[in-house]
Amino acid sequence: MRTEHQNNATWWNETASWYRGQNELELIRSGGSTLFPAEREILGDLTPWCRRAIHLQCSHGNDALSLLNDGAGEVVGVDISEKLLSVASEKATALHANAKWVLSDILETPHSLDATADLVYTGKGAICWMMDIEEWARVVARLLKPGGKFFIYEGHPLDWVWSENADTYILDDKYGNYFSTEFRTSLFAAKTQAKPQYRQWTLAQTVNSLIDAGLTIERLMEYPQHFWGIHPRMPEEQSNRLPHTFAILARKPGQIELNSKSSGT
Repeated sequence: MRTEHQNNATWWNETASWYRGQNELELIRSGGSTLFPAEREILGDLTPWCRRAIHLQCSHGNDALSLLNDGAGEVVGVDISEKLLSVASEKATALHANAKWVLSDILETPHSLDATADLVYTGKGAICWMMDIEEWARVVARLLKPGGKFFIYEGHPLDWVWSENADTYILDDKYGNYFSTEFRTSLFAAKTQAKPQYRQWTLAQTVNSLIDAGLTIERLMEYPQHFWGIHPRMPEEQSNRLPHTFAILARKPGQIELNSKSSGT
């Protein structure tokens, strides 16, 4: 495990108990999905082309298991936290889901998974925990089959420059620099023994890391919606003037193989 990620793994193990709620389990059991409408709109029906989806930083497994409902034949979740994977495994067992779980630092994802994914999926508070965005993108690329797709739905990096408690857009006194390269301590660290650190990457750094890894960007989207309430005092009309989330769809060069049953061949 990368030294810079070790403390974060300890923290995620400490917080795993927060994710044992059963509400999402019942949603998934009934055929629902925890993916946002914007995600599902871009990905569409996975059935014709996605035999295996690999979810990097799968956490407690809700989104990974939702990919099965959206048509993936199999899902493999990779995460640094043993206890979070235990939560995910419990859910998969309860659902009799076709899911596997791999304990690993994302930057050291086993090479046995190389070129096995039709889809690599990640996001919703994930890449800020990666301390090397270029190596992360290379991992994404090596996991994909030729023609395979990469998808990320993530918090917009612009969000981190604004004061959280203001009711309008005011640059944060400490963190109001979009181009800052410093590590920050998690907002939730006060409740735990471990003090995890994260790093905010600019949108250009994320996009260019994927291009440099050999992927072709097919779509870049920005949205006014949050995926968590980072600015609780800001009126919606004011909040919606700037992006709070983004999505990227990219593809590895080559031809993806369609599922024979769904393609009619």
